[in-house]
Amino acid sequence: MSRVVVGMSGGVDSSVAAYLLKEQGYDVIGVTMQIWQDEDQDIQEENGGCCGLSAVDDARRVAASLDIPYYVMNFKKEFRENVIDYFTGEYLNGRTPNPCIACNRYVKWEALLTRSLAIGADYIATGHYARVEQLPNGRYALRRSATLAKDQTYALYNLTQEQLSRTLMPVGGYSKDEIRKIASEIGLNVASKPDSQDICFVPDGDYASFIEETVGEKLPEGNFVTPDGKILGKHKGIIHYTVGQRKGLGLALGHPAFVLEIRPETNEVVIGTYEESLTRTVRADRLNFMSVADLEHPLRVFAKIRYNHKGAWCTAERTGPDEITCTFEEPQRAVTPGQALVLYDGEYVMGGGTIL
Repeated sequence: MSRVVVGMSGGVDSSVAAYLLKEQGYDVIGVTMQIWQDEDQDIQEENGGCCGLSAVDDARRVAASLDIPYYVMNFKKEFRENVIDYFTGEYLNGRTPNPCIACNRYVKWEALLTRSLAIGADYIATGHYARVEQLPNGRYALRRSATLAKDQTYALYNLTQEQLSRTLMPVGGYSKDEIRKIASEIGLNVASKPDSQDICFVPDGDYASFIEETVGEKLPEGNFVTPDGKILGKHKGIIHYTVGQRKGLGLALGHPAFVLEIRPETNEVVIGTYEESLTRTVRADRLNFMSVADLEHPLRVFAKIRYNHKGAWCTAERTGPDEITCTFEEPQRAVTPGQALVLYDGEYVMGGGTIL
């Protein structure tokens, strides 16, 4: 019997994942990853999502009802180094990070998989809406979930071949309604628990205050400027802004204004028109390939430039040892450095990288 460690967040998806795998005959162990940094219980209680103590309580109750072993594993160090430090560093460098992608790659997979293999597991599993398949070419790839509305492959593009070969994603073939129905039918108390939305370690959504608190200083104000350097006004500090942002700028220019660029070296935020926020060309590095070993020649592919981007057609080609360039057929708005560019070959993730 194959043993699988299921990462249980206390939510309905990972809970049903554990149930489905047990039904399929796996030896299932439930694990919640303790990643919240603060030791104060009152503060932990306030922070829901996959970090708070409520997640541990819910996951423990689910494991008990499924009659599977359950453990809490401490991943605070890995989370701090690979997610929080990365998150703050990217914002300070004028980029907009995706902490969930970093957490998936380096904590939920790399750290959890290493520890799970050490205790004799054959696989790890999560409640993500995606499917893992081995292709005819022998490579492992993520396939979009059965319900595109919940598809989470974008945030998982960075997983390695070794990680994918050891991963099970049993809910990827279901819709969210079907998962809730299963949870309700087997009497799980999390059947109607709402999804967590915000970044788990910034539950109030105030990224700027979190970053300033983390680095221990208030970042200086600077100038809003036009692309050619004309000063338009004062900004509150570069960490308050992201490329493509329109609201909250406090500028009265007589036309809609958009953030075009963030320049940490001069502490400037570049402002322009909607038309100036459009581009056809997107470059990315820190590449990871999935359905193919590499991009050997220019290829027409479907690509996403942010999690909630509906995707668009482009031609992708290698332009450096660790760089691809995508030329989109239609101009794309708010191409944001630090976010992921993810390429799709039909329903499968071909690969991706970090937007430059």
